[in-house]
Amino acid sequence: MSLTHTKFLLEHAQKHAYAVPAFNIHNLESVHCVLDTAKEMSSPVILAGTPSTYQYAGTAELVALVSAAARDRDMQVALHLDHHTSIDDIDTKIRAGIRSVMIDGSHESFVNNISITKRVVELCHRYGCSVEAELGQLVGQEDDLIIESVDEPYTDPMQAMEFASKTGIDSLAVAIGTAHGLYKSEPKLDFERLAAIAKVVSIPLVLHGASGVSADDVSRCVSMGITKVNVATELKIAYANTLKAVFENDPNVNDPRVYNIEAKKSMAQVIRQKIDICGSAGRL
Repeated sequence: MSLTHTKFLLEHAQKHAYAVPAFNIHNLESVHCVLDTAKEMSSPVILAGTPSTYQYAGTAELVALVSAAARDRDMQVALHLDHHTSIDDIDTKIRAGIRSVMIDGSHESFVNNISITKRVVELCHRYGCSVEAELGQLVGQEDDLIIESVDEPYTDPMQAMEFASKTGIDSLAVAIGTAHGLYKSEPKLDFERLAAIAKVVSIPLVLHGASGVSADDVSRCVSMGITKVNVATELKIAYANTLKAVFENDPNVNDPRVYNIEAKKSMAQVIRQKIDICGSAGRL
């Protein structure tokens, strides 16, 4: 099956009050693990990659891998461009077959963010490609994206309404107190702000930085209108920590078909938990 966009997935989630989990993938093992677990739980799923992931894996190779994996599992899968900033890069990747894009102009001024995002929407919609954008900024690190501090960390509800109207985006990532990477202290989410945004913005809303946020808080966000939940760091940590333990227990192991078994099980556990929290199990 061909790769799909996320517009229909997120609108269905919005209508039925659940969220679609979006997992950042980096290699064959993570692709297989996410799809196998989602298939097992009958959950829609989004596979996401930052620019450095596509550079690492190769865009054409990653498109071919995910397309083949989805076809073999008889699944409809969205391969997503996460935190992309270059319009030329986005153009190249949608021509390669990708149909879900996040243009990140959140580091720009409000006016410039609108201008850049509108150009991406005009490009992507010609190809039937859905577009997510971000208003407000998350601190922290996700792959090569590093933001130590920001002047306007939260999404303003009235600006969100104007932004969605002027750009024509399909979904909006909101900043309500989450962060990329690991949290140094327990995150305090601004639920009142989320409620205010959901009241004036009709398109699906997205939560970035969900790794490390409590299950109760994520579930509450979903109940208040979040339709896509991004998970990256927790998946990487589960894989890496288990892999390290395998080598420590057996320094002589050298077959990736063997030493990846337990690491994949750890990733699957995280994926199951996130699917349960999002309420997306059984939605296919």
